[in-house]
Amino acid sequence: MAELIFYTNPMSRGQIARWMLEETGAPYEQRLVEYGDAMKGPEYRAVNPMGKVPAIVHEGRTVTECAAICAYLAEAFPEAGLAPTADERADYYRWLFFAAGPLEQAITNRSMGWEAPADKQRMVGYGQFELAVGVLAGWLADRDYVCGTRFTAADVYVGAQVDWGLAFGSLPANPAFEAYAGRLRERAAYSRAKAIDNELIAAAQAANADA
Repeated sequence: MAELIFYTNPMSRGQIARWMLEETGAPYEQRLVEYGDAMKGPEYRAVNPMGKVPAIVHEGRTVTECAAICAYLAEAFPEAGLAPTADERADYYRWLFFAAGPLEQAITNRSMGWEAPADKQRMVGYGQFELAVGVLAGWLADRDYVCGTRFTAADVYVGAQVDWGLAFGSLPANPAFEAYAGRLRERAAYSRAKAIDNELIAAAQAANADA
């Protein structure tokens, strides 16, 4: 059995985990999981009872949720230099969990057409969409990366949210976001991960067209 197994579907948040894996440089075994019966079936639910990807199994231990996978891999492969230093730790965890919590909730709710009325905003973790987005944009406005001048695993998760948000229009075109995403897209690991998933997507589309 491989030391590190990666369960994914290229049309999923698995793209975030793959980028992180490529950043670590660690060898991994890929296992593609199709939507529908395979992802919701008992075999895969034994890995992730939620029946969703991505998931990793490292040395027999399972990790799910993209932010957790990024943080775990940074610690599991310290030689990659993606975990925070003592001085970076506060910013690292703050923004990693901000992106996984308030920001993603704000983006999802906006995409679904849900808006909390003014008197209910304190009941949702982000208040309102513009507030959550503006807070992150303000943080990135005068920093190259989440923790300052150095790229860390937090940038994989936060950066994926920004990159996808700009690509699909779920985040506004903002100079801070555009500059940040531009730096991330220049990374070799980002390009490798995108190339792998784009090839898998193209192959799946071609197979469906021939079916």
